[in-house]
Amino acid sequence: MDAPTAPAPPQQSAPIRVLIADDQELVRRGMALMLSLEPDIQVVGQACDGVEAVEIAQRMRPDVVMMDLHMPRKGGIAATREITASLPLTHVLVLTTLDAEEAVFEAIRAGAQGYLLKDATEQVLLDTVRLVHRGESMLTPQIARKVMDQFRRLCPPFGVAPLESPDRAPDKASTVAAAASAPRPEPLNEREERILQLIVEGRSNRYIGKAVHLAEGTVKNYVSRIMEKFHANTRTELAVMSVRQRLGSR
Repeated sequence: MDAPTAPAPPQQSAPIRVLIADDQELVRRGMALMLSLEPDIQVVGQACDGVEAVEIAQRMRPDVVMMDLHMPRKGGIAATREITASLPLTHVLVLTTLDAEEAVFEAIRAGAQGYLLKDATEQVLLDTVRLVHRGESMLTPQIARKVMDQFRRLCPPFGVAPLESPDRAPDKASTVAAAASAPRPEPLNEREERILQLIVEGRSNRYIGKAVHLAEGTVKNYVSRIMEKFHANTRTELAVMSVRQRLGSR
């Protein structure tokens, strides 16, 4: 009689493959060391500028790119735009010291899935890498306030014309025009409105599922449907568009 066959060990999911793009070598090495200590994360490359980030991303096809914004040759926003346009399965997490409203808005429009400042804690960074890999989004509270402040200026109360500033930079003017010309979203039902509110608060699908008593997979389907109605490419862009719509409809 043959001996019973031992059960096969459970298969582990593939690690999250991360590319780090930062012009400071010390920062890159520190981030790589921290991430490499996590069993579910693998650093597959490091880039010292935006040009190299795009080249390595095209070659390695990472799951997540940790992107600084202020880099030589090509900045992080331009690199983010190229990567997200050509690699739809690669998500970009901005990790920078830049907290100006214009930088935040442009990074989101370029396709960034998350936006963290470099003073974020190690645990917040690790959690955000995992969230972004799952297609969710994250804005630190400081950045969320910046976004809301910007859209309060761009979208004044109903019936009040926006003030023109003579020293407004051309790139900011084009940003305002692009925001104002975005298509209006389709109406949401009551449950979709509640889920959207939680998305704006930066909640994960798991949290939302518990809050509205739905399975996590069902929440994911709702999020996809809401993004389609808003014509948003990422959850972060969806959150920003929602803030803009609500402020503009006052």
